[in-house]
Amino acid sequence: MFPQKLIDTARHLLQSCREAGLQIAAAESCTGGLIAAVLTEIPGSSDVFERGYVTYSNAAKIEMLGVRALLIESHGAVSKEVAEAMARGALANAAADLSIAVTGIAGPGGGSIEKPVGLVHIAAAVKGGGLVHNECRFGDPGRTSVRLKTVQSALKLGLKLIGP
Repeated sequence: MFPQKLIDTARHLLQSCREAGLQIAAAESCTGGLIAAVLTEIPGSSDVFERGYVTYSNAAKIEMLGVRALLIESHGAVSKEVAEAMARGALANAAADLSIAVTGIAGPGGGSIEKPVGLVHIAAAVKGGGLVHNECRFGDPGRTSVRLKTVQSALKLGLKLIGP
């Protein structure tokens, strides 16, 4: 179902979290649950993966993660600020220690000059500490490609936050 490289990265993140005693939550917009899907593709992931939020609409981001409507109005749903708020909201609303959040424009439509197709904001947060952000510009290689590249980048950002 998923490319082997993606499975390997998911397995690495799960093992790293397992060794550190961390639980993971995912807050997803443009990936529509693919982060949760690839993590749960790995047998035994239930001891590390706590839950996933698919917050595709702005209303879902507000209701499920506590993202402020004013933040979305000011910066747009596809922004660093909203990705970071999604990551913090996942931690606040789940029994998790690490969260990964993504929001972006997978295409084929929906882009603009300022926010083109392939623009994705990824944030990862750990309870009691760090928050990291990565802005990705994947271009327009197709919707599936943007989504899979987003998942790979999100898992790697989670790994970066928790260290080797």
